[in-house]
Amino acid sequence: MENLTTPRKKMFVEGEWVESVTRETIEIENPAHRGSVLALVPRANAEDVDIAVHAAAKAFRTWRRVSSRERGAALFKIADYIEKNFEDLARTNSSETGSAISSQSRREIRSAADIYRYFAGLVSELKGTTHPVDDSVFLYTQREPYGVVGAIVPFNDPMVLSAVKIAPALAAGNTIVLKAPEDAPLGTLSLCQAFEKFIPPGVINIITGYGEECGQPLVNHPLVNKIAFTGSTEVGKLIMHAAADRIVPVSLELGGKSPQIVFPDSDSDKVAEGVIEAIRFSRQGQSCSSGERLFVHSDIYDSFIDRLVRKVNALSVGDPLDEGTYMGAINNSRQFSKVCDFIKLGVHDDKMQLLCGGLAPDDGPLSEGYYVRPTLFGCEGGDSPLLEQEIFGPVMPVLKWSNEDEVIEAANNSRYGLSAFVWVKDVSTAMRVANSLDAGWVQINSGHGPKVGTPFGGYKQSGIGREFSLESMLDSYSQMKSVEISFK
Repeated sequence: MENLTTPRKKMFVEGEWVESVTRETIEIENPAHRGSVLALVPRANAEDVDIAVHAAAKAFRTWRRVSSRERGAALFKIADYIEKNFEDLARTNSSETGSAISSQSRREIRSAADIYRYFAGLVSELKGTTHPVDDSVFLYTQREPYGVVGAIVPFNDPMVLSAVKIAPALAAGNTIVLKAPEDAPLGTLSLCQAFEKFIPPGVINIITGYGEECGQPLVNHPLVNKIAFTGSTEVGKLIMHAAADRIVPVSLELGGKSPQIVFPDSDSDKVAEGVIEAIRFSRQGQSCSSGERLFVHSDIYDSFIDRLVRKVNALSVGDPLDEGTYMGAINNSRQFSKVCDFIKLGVHDDKMQLLCGGLAPDDGPLSEGYYVRPTLFGCEGGDSPLLEQEIFGPVMPVLKWSNEDEVIEAANNSRYGLSAFVWVKDVSTAMRVANSLDAGWVQINSGHGPKVGTPFGGYKQSGIGREFSLESMLDSYSQMKSVEISFK
């Protein structure tokens, strides 16, 4: 609970640190210690959003005229700042998200710096083309920014997901108002110290608040010319409706229920470790790209599951700031309850066999936070919610397969299509299966998260557009203008 020593943070609007108009606040709970408050942040509403958007619109008039070289130089300085303050930012990230510092948070902060540096180096790629028409007409194209970008990011990876909105938007000449996640805004707010030093006032504005009170007014604001959202598919649909009303371009990185397929030539410890990385246990399974459904060939099912369960049981669960911890705590009480409900469904389903993990501990050190042990269920099939709905937690159903066509059909049998993972040694099989999967991002014999430079995004209800790449900057944060000159 809040006490007199609880830090009170401010938002960052037009280069200034500000309270919300109402001066109301949101408590940021420590997921590792229920009821413990890390800080208070402003509870912004529509009036705060309007102030921030007008600040961004004002700044856009001059920022769009800043040379690409200067914009790139500013982004390089932000990357340098992140690297200089690397450990503090990693500890903040672990404290507010629940992800372990040793296995996850340091990697995330490093990725955030890489993203700013990557887009800083791409500013010169915002160029047009020339088109021959005839002897009396000259036509050229140029890329121009949209204006004010309204961005919203979730709690699971706030530093990276903020970076893949802010960096390409600014590189392309836009300004931005970003709503930090109400459950984990502290790392993004800390980075505003760099924005204050290196970015002109109003170009970047970071606000904090709840979705209905702050996010919705941002999406609907008439001066927001582009919307970028990462979050659930359900909220993404609402944002698409709002964007359609104003015909505003939108990029959406939404949910997933990604399959992992293990072939009979891949019964090894290395593959088991890759499966664990792909399910994102190091992030408590709180990742849209998590390989939440595992298909293991019947010929190796028993031996591979033995390997996998042994390795999963060896994972250390505990305090995110402990260097020996591999998996930390679920971020918040809502998500914790949701994950626990999925586990209860599996425990009481006759077609499910609990292989490891299970219900959250109700005593001992782990009961003090939102901790869930990594959980695997053997599954005979059917229409269980564990097979169809995004869990967004450290829970994975495992199914046997024997026919390639049938397993591909099962893997594609989802409204989602973000990621897929194929574990196989035979190159021909790998390529054939990868080309048959309905997913925007397919990995073969690898389970890591998206790397900078990879066009990352989904098929079907997993989203629209791509992030992390040159294509994302060009397609999502700039628009093409054609100019025709007649010499007649």
